[in-house]
Amino acid sequence: MSNRSEDEWRAVLTPQQFAVLRQKGTEPPGSGEYTSTFDAGVYGCGACGAPLYKSSTKFNAHCGWPAFYEALPGAVRRIEDRSLGMDRIEIVCSKCASHLGHVFRGEGFATPTDERHCVNSISLKLAKE
Repeated sequence: MSNRSEDEWRAVLTPQQFAVLRQKGTEPPGSGEYTSTFDAGVYGCGACGAPLYKSSTKFNAHCGWPAFYEALPGAVRRIEDRSLGMDRIEIVCSKCASHLGHVFRGEGFATPTDERHCVNSISLKLAKE
């Protein structure tokens, strides 16, 4: 886990990145850089760069945010989230604890896991192959 203070994160992230990654915000649907991107590569954490998702696990869920059916082993941590009057599962980067988005299960997508990792584009950085 990263040892940076919130002040140090504020100094290295843009205000928009800080709001999502460190304050658990959400970017507007359809506004993110990677919503409609399907280039080959590995998506890393937008804060610390740790590898999170292979592009081969990304799918078009038509939800307004990048969707993946599976993270790299050990890359994300799941946290129960009962904010906003909902029961959800928040996902954060295992290395720096930055907010990525949420996991939804049982939505019927034709994926191997029947999960949708709904991730803010601003929480990601694609390293193209």
